[in-house]
Amino acid sequence: MQYGKGMRHFSEAVNKTKNALPGVPIVELAGDQRVLIENHRGVIEYGNMRICVKTKYGTLCICGSKLELSKMTKEQLVITGMIDSVAIQRKGKV
Repeated sequence: MQYGKGMRHFSEAVNKTKNALPGVPIVELAGDQRVLIENHRGVIEYGNMRICVKTKYGTLCICGSKLELSKMTKEQLVITGMIDSVAIQRKGKV
């Protein structure tokens, strides 16, 4: 399979998955400096070392340094800074 065809096939598969799961949180990590979260339910903790976001499945926590919420809409938010970890704490689990 050629590289171009493989990337197109992968892109199409990702788009089909996104459309098949409405309301499911989608998290995209770009290196160690940017996180995009789609289908969030609001920010519940905000600081320059930790930002926690409510999702359908629980709380998503991003830890690092110099974190900031650089974009927030009803559908998505973008967190930038030096990201050390991304973790989800499921509802009802401790």
